[in-house]
Amino acid sequence: MTLKKKSLAITLFAFLLNGCASVPSHLIVTPEILTQTSMQYVDKQATINVIDMRTANQIVQILREGEAATLLSAQSRLEETIENSLKKHWQQQGLSFQDTAVNSITIAIESALISVSQETLKYQAQSKIVLKVTVNNGEQTLTSSFKNSGSSNGPFKADIAVLERNFNQRLANLLQQILANKKINHFLK
Repeated sequence: MTLKKKSLAITLFAFLLNGCASVPSHLIVTPEILTQTSMQYVDKQATINVIDMRTANQIVQILREGEAATLLSAQSRLEETIENSLKKHWQQQGLSFQDTAVNSITIAIESALISVSQETLKYQAQSKIVLKVTVNNGEQTLTSSFKNSGSSNGPFKADIAVLERNFNQRLANLLQQILANKKINHFLK
């Protein structure tokens, strides 16, 4: 083997090794919700429950032809992240949470996935988040679905940090829609 071929082989091996080493084991899901001050709850209480209806808990799946899929889940349980985010902001709006409250809010995570089709020199990513909110005020039930989806593509390998940032932005957008929803506000007793 000539020196040039050895150098090329070592460089290629280092490139491949570096590519494998840079894939994280999970995503950090931290949606940054802009504070909503327009909605105010006066003397209203509720319970909140977030359930994950998905069949698998990964947030990102990277598919390559002829290879096993790379699956990345959230560092913290997605249900807890959503519940804590909504609770914090609803409390800032004056809604209190107690186990004996008449109002119950259930958020079902129906979809939360970024599916990446990775080829040698390009990738295509499809993302979709669907949250179904059910509010029961003791007399009636209100159900609303909130959806956010999109696609992106680019050269070479999909950047996990970019996918993570996009997921957080999409999730934050949906949570802001839920917090600002006038139907939910008026439905709570």
